[in-house]
Amino acid sequence: MNPTSPNTESSPLPPGLAEELAQVWRALPEKFLLLALLFAWVLLFQILGNSTFGYIDSPSLFGWLNYSYTQSKDDELGRYMPFIVGFLCWWKRDELVAVQKTPWAGGLLILLAAIVVHLLGFMIQQTRLSVVAFYLGIFGILGAFWGRAFLKAVFFPYFLCAFCLPVGTMADTLTLPLRMLATTLTTGLCKYVLGVGLIQEGTRIFDTQHKFQYEVAAACGGLRSLTATLALASIYAFVTLRKPWKLATVILSAFPLAVAGNVLRLTLIVIAAEAFGQKAGDWVHENAILSLVPYIPAFLGLGALGSWLQEKTTKPTTDSKPTPNPDVHAESPEQHPAKP
Repeated sequence: MNPTSPNTESSPLPPGLAEELAQVWRALPEKFLLLALLFAWVLLFQILGNSTFGYIDSPSLFGWLNYSYTQSKDDELGRYMPFIVGFLCWWKRDELVAVQKTPWAGGLLILLAAIVVHLLGFMIQQTRLSVVAFYLGIFGILGAFWGRAFLKAVFFPYFLCAFCLPVGTMADTLTLPLRMLATTLTTGLCKYVLGVGLIQEGTRIFDTQHKFQYEVAAACGGLRSLTATLALASIYAFVTLRKPWKLATVILSAFPLAVAGNVLRLTLIVIAAEAFGQKAGDWVHENAILSLVPYIPAFLGLGALGSWLQEKTTKPTTDSKPTPNPDVHAESPEQHPAKP
């Protein structure tokens, strides 16, 4: 029987991952005091995080967030974003560990601002302000212990926590312009490109013979695909690019790509209804697989744009073979026989 290390036997993690976790843990200064303060911050929002008891009878900010995510499919991404942020922090762990970590008084000012924002949100019963305060406070605590340089290094992916803020009832205001734009573009595409006679009334579309009609409701306005595309574009931009104007170009491209995806889905519904009737269009609308169609332009567009903007590194051309000197001629062994 070969002797094995007790640490290897007792650890549920793979040896390589366990070793990396231990190295990262050892490299972090003042971690116990930082974790204690983070625990107190989380406890504050668990006990006094929500003052609006009309929707959910709980003082917990996290209970309110869970309720909000279940009420609107447009906000479901927020439930998973902290795990995505954690994964991306682990992905760039070498850079975060290498940053020099020193206490910074500016972090305390950020934490103080977060406390003020939370008090304001708690008093006027605007829990979304408390959500902003919660993530801003964590950012301030990290800065207070590990410094401004660390905040700059962790800004991506930490800013993705903005997607944790639920939109809720504000979605109607945000989606109305998207609904109108998608309806207008779909009507124009079908009428002038595909030759399908359509009539538009606001966010309603119906054919000239009234065989079918559809309304681009708030749920179909494209806010969900816009949020997901914007998050995907942000991650893709920060992972692959460095120059600010390239980052901004890729992130801003999420808006036209999300609109293009929604128009594509609406066009497929109209084509199916025109060819086979209202029931066929309803089937395309309700099919779970076809609901992923809006993300096709996003993937293709981001891939093409990222490839075009990709920073190209020029490698120096070195010739491993020595350049022959024309004045020196190689001589064969026969010209100089070996001496006895």
